[in-house]
Order: sequence, then structure tokens, then C-alpha cells
Amino acid sequence: MPKSMMIAFLVTDLVFLLYWLISGLALLGVLNIPPDWMYADYDKADVVAWNWSFLPVDLGFSALGLMAVSAARRGAAVWRPLALVSMTFTMAAGGMAISYWALLGEFDPSWFFPNLALVIWPLFFLPPLIRSMGSQQAA
Repeated sequence: MPKSMMIAFLVTDLVFLLYWLISGLALLGVLNIPPDWMYADYDKADVVAWNWSFLPVDLGFSALGLMAVSAARRGAAVWRPLALVSMTFTMAAGGMAISYWALLGEFDPSWFFPNLALVIWPLFFLPPLIRSMGSQQAA
């Protein structure tokens, strides 16, 4: 695994785990997050449900990404399919969030650009990863 890909996975996946830990603590009332740090309509039940609907996919891509990094460090070839699935979920989650806010006509750079990054960064790594997986199977 290229070092730049490893860094992208670690930053993305650890930040998402931190995001969900903070979100959970806020939901339980342990943390008080200032309203100006929150997304639009953060206090409406349907928007809260929308946000929490991302928990499974976010935890999934984070777990798979960290597993890919771990496998790569051990020299296990399974890192490639793990990375492929993780990046696919990462792009899907970012794209879904961007689509949601775009449909509502909401544009907050603090939420838009991080989600756009989730769509863009995997694009740098997917083509060479897919090529490497294809060449391994052809051999």
C-alpha cells in the first residue's frame, strides 16, 4: 500500500470514528456541542435520523480501511480488496451527503468540503489499485 494511501485511510477512518464517538456522547448529553458547529436543522428528528443512518456505512468503511492498513503492514495481499471496498463505501457516503444538502439547497463549506473530499481522495488511488488487482489475477 502506498504511504499516501495509508495516510488517507488513517486520517479518514480515525476522524470518522472520532466523529461518531463525539456524536454519540452528544446524543447521550455527555457533551454539549455549540449550535453554530452543527449542520442545518440538526435539531429536527428527520435530520437526526438522516445523520444517524450513515453510522453503519461510516463504521463499515472505517473498519475496512483500518483492516486494509493493518493487512498491508503485515504484507497480506488481502489489503487490496479491503481497500477497494472501503474506498467505494467512502465515496458513497460522501456522495450521499453532498446530494442530500444539494437537494435542500444548503451549502455550508464546513460540511460540503469534507464530504466532497470523501468523494475525491479515493479517485487518486482506485485506478492503480484496480489495475494492480487485475494484473495479479491475470498472472
